[in-house]
Amino acid sequence: MSVRVYVGNLPKDIEREQLEAVFSEHSEEIISVKLVTDRKTGKCRGFGFVTLKTDEQADAIVEKFSNFVMQENTLKIEKALPRAKGKEEDGEGGNAAPSPARRKSPKANRDNASSNSSSAEAAKPDPRWADELEKLKQLLATQTTGS
Repeated sequence: MSVRVYVGNLPKDIEREQLEAVFSEHSEEIISVKLVTDRKTGKCRGFGFVTLKTDEQADAIVEKFSNFVMQENTLKIEKALPRAKGKEEDGEGGNAAPSPARRKSPKANRDNASSNSSSAEAAKPDPRWADELEKLKQLLATQTTGS
């Protein structure tokens, strides 16, 4: 059974051949090397996958290259999570790792936001910007009271 290994924090200007060269010492164990690229620019998106023949070989690669530095970037190497096929089955496979949520289209997000959220929920700021928003509110309040 083949095992995929995630290789992250790759330089944006890397080529597939360069990534293959990093793992060339283990070429007999490697089934494939895939570099994930941007569709428009063709540049690396910062990660890729190496498929190995066995789980033991994957563990050895993860251990060996865990702090490998490539063009001033320390690579992040770990076993890849299995791909989710189809819809998740509720109650099936209790030990399975949760799969990452898929992005919805912006239109779907707008439709869900308008139909599912109350006015109180809609007024809540994005938690990533809540602190900045609070600072701006305080700044605006001091400006309006000061004039």
